[in-house]
Amino acid sequence: MIGLLGFIGLWALSRWRGWGERWLLLAAGWWAILMVVHLPLQVENPMARVVGGDLAGWTVFGLLAAVVLGYRQLLRALRRRKAPEPAASSPPPGTFREAELDRYARHIILREIGGPGQKRLKGAKVLVVGAGGLGSPVLLYLAAAGVGTIGVIDHDVVEGSNLQRQVIHTDGRIGMPKVFSAEAAMRALNPFIEVRPYHRRLTEEIAADLVRDYDLVLDGTDDFDTRYLVNRACVAAGVPLISGAITQWEGQVSLFDPAKGGPCYACVFPVRPAPGLVPTCAEAGVAAPLPGVIGSMMAMEAVKWVTGAGETLAGRLMIHDALYMETRVIGVKKRADCEVCGGRH
Repeated sequence: MIGLLGFIGLWALSRWRGWGERWLLLAAGWWAILMVVHLPLQVENPMARVVGGDLAGWTVFGLLAAVVLGYRQLLRALRRRKAPEPAASSPPPGTFREAELDRYARHIILREIGGPGQKRLKGAKVLVVGAGGLGSPVLLYLAAAGVGTIGVIDHDVVEGSNLQRQVIHTDGRIGMPKVFSAEAAMRALNPFIEVRPYHRRLTEEIAADLVRDYDLVLDGTDDFDTRYLVNRACVAAGVPLISGAITQWEGQVSLFDPAKGGPCYACVFPVRPAPGLVPTCAEAGVAAPLPGVIGSMMAMEAVKWVTGAGETLAGRLMIHDALYMETRVIGVKKRADCEVCGGRH
């Protein structure tokens, strides 16, 4: 009866602790040797000579095995308690950590964005061309808004003359490639996003493949060759383009989406200006806050496009004169004879 009760106790303990059949069989074998073979009887049991030892020896062996097994179970329990739960460090796609819900609360309570809009931002992939004056506020606000994947391409390095207006960079990062400087600032601002820095010049050979990997492109470059290149790549890939430009006190923004029937950049600006007609910021100067104003508008257009909130600048060109604080919006149309998008629908 004692042997039977002991076996039942071992079976129940094994099931409760989840030790599995192997430990149950080993424990049952030990209990059988202890209670059946070596239990003191009036008649000597011949099996005692086969298994060897005596009752005291097998009892000590069992107790030591129990101590070792209990110690192992204790270590496993401590490791499980110390290790973070996978769900806490890597939530399922489309869900938010508690810290993210707190971070994006002001977006989520907006009727036009809400939880669904914030999820779309988290799932969006946006490419920013240029990490300079316009790229600085664009990148910072896209990161702050919670855009899940942000690519940035720029071949330049941070210089002292940039810091008057390129607020994503710092004096301590002079000489660092702009894309890596921007990456550091964005990750410091929001650790819940993915940043893809491309330290190279955007060329015809890589533009199409790079743009095709993103949902939306924002161009903040200051030369027309790159603007036309970005436009061609976006039209070919069917990816919308938000383009911004600044000089001195004036800036402009528009969203070009010929795949949805709107004009492309070349529809509105079909001819590249003659050299010197539109000077760069380095040649003509620029007011420090102007890139922040225009770049923030570009980021706002991106957030609206991703979330579906409000009305974007598709088919419209916004022109801002900061010197006299005047803003006007004009309509722009698709050109049937456009060499870039005229034959596309």
